[in-house]
Amino acid sequence: MISDPRAPLHQLPAMTYKQMLEKVRYEGAYPTPERAEEAVRLVLAGLGRQLTGDERVDLAARLPFEAARVLTAQIPDTDPLTGWAFVKDLAARTGASLATTRWDTGAVFSAVAALAGPDLLTRILRQLPSGHALLFGRAELTPAA
Repeated sequence: MISDPRAPLHQLPAMTYKQMLEKVRYEGAYPTPERAEEAVRLVLAGLGRQLTGDERVDLAARLPFEAARVLTAQIPDTDPLTGWAFVKDLAARTGASLATTRWDTGAVFSAVAALAGPDLLTRILRQLPSGHALLFGRAELTPAA
C-alpha cells in the first residue's frame, strides 16, 4: 500500500523527556533532576492554561509525550495573562518567590523554545499577551504608535 505523499509524516519530538529535563536542569542550574521536573510541570501547566488552537496542538506535538500531557491536561483560561501576571500566578500557586518563579519560567521556556522552533514560537507569542517574549528569551517588539 502506498501512502499519500502529501500527508504529513508523524514527527517525533526532537528530544526525550529525560533530555528535556536535563536541558532545563542545566539552564536553571538545578541541583537535581527532580527539581528540574518540578519546574517543568509547573510552567507547562501554566502555559497550558494560556495557549489555545493550532499553536497548542502544534506545540504539544513537538514536546516529549510526558511534557505534552502536562500542557494539554489544562483547560485554557478565558482571559490570558500578561507575562508578568503569568509569573505572579505561578508564584501564587506554589508559594515560591517571584524571583524563583521567573527563573523557573525562563529555564523551562528555553527548552520549550528549542523544541518549538522559531516559526511556531513566533505564532505562540502572537497569541499570548505582552510580556511573554521576554520569558522566552526574545525581545518584546511593539509597533510604533
